[in-house]
Amino acid sequence: MDDADLRIAYETHDGVQELIDCLTHSLESISLNFDRWNEQYVAGPGMYVAVVTGPSIADFADPMGNNTWPTDECRDVCLDLETFFETAREVAMTRDGALVVSVDGVVQEQMVRFTDLMPGELEGVTERESEYEGWMGSRHMSALDTSRRPNVVSTLTLSEETGRVTIFEGGSFDTNRRSELGGEWNPHAYS
Repeated sequence: MDDADLRIAYETHDGVQELIDCLTHSLESISLNFDRWNEQYVAGPGMYVAVVTGPSIADFADPMGNNTWPTDECRDVCLDLETFFETAREVAMTRDGALVVSVDGVVQEQMVRFTDLMPGELEGVTERESEYEGWMGSRHMSALDTSRRPNVVSTLTLSEETGRVTIFEGGSFDTNRRSELGGEWNPHAYS
């Protein structure tokens, strides 16, 4: 029997997809609720989230000092989505680093910086399907590369420059400009 036969397919698991939907909705809502995107010298909310399997990311992440998620306010993404949204909105304006969320929705307190993939790590990692795009900053490039790691299901970003929300999975991505978020319910969609 191959080890792959015993692996849970988190990428297609309904509960994990619901978690990613909750995260996406929250990032989109943060973007849409910030109304100063067009002001010069104003940085909007920015966020980087990684949905991971396994008990530890210590092999490929470093702590971001005092940048922490307030677990006393919100410890789970989908348990109370409104509380998660409010907490994420505050964190997106005041802290840096990636937020780590396990596949069961539990949020890690310490925010992190993901390390680059080293040549030896590329053997067990899928080839990148997409190259970096011109709009990508360091947060987005890191999210694209981190999404290629075996125990990372998905990474998501909210751009602090444009409000763009992007989902990265397995080295590929789906991105939406702020004007595309929320479809017909976005007041900026047709402006």
